[in-house]
Amino acid sequence: QVHLAESGGGLVQAGGSLSPSCTASACISSHYAMGWFRQAPGKEREFVAAINSSDDGTSYGDSVEGGFTIYRDDAKNMVYLQMNSLKSGGRAVYYCAGTLQLGVWRRDREYTNWGRGTQVTVSS
Repeated sequence: QVHLAESGGGLVQAGGSLSPSCTASACISSHYAMGWFRQAPGKEREFVAAINSSDDGTSYGDSVEGGFTIYRDDAKNMVYLQMNSLKSGGRAVYYCAGTLQLGVWRRDREYTNWGRGTQVTVSS
């Protein structure tokens, strides 16, 4: 099956930007919808962003800070999350997820493939 691996996390000051990426081990251009989720210590995983396989539909979580953009480059088997205007609030692990479905999916239960996550820390 497809394996996902995130990279590009790190430490950033509040108001700054970061752009984690997700690399798939196989082609994702056919019918793979992709998403990003995040989880802070002791809290439930929350939806961040999603994009459909045909690259013409996106969705963003209600609690997501402004300036977030998800986009994909199927030629490279990669998905990106551009995060601008990050708010202070400690650290969270950002996860990339995929599912062999059409549509844009906001619930984590819809995804069958997950990366191990990349940690993002926003300082004050």
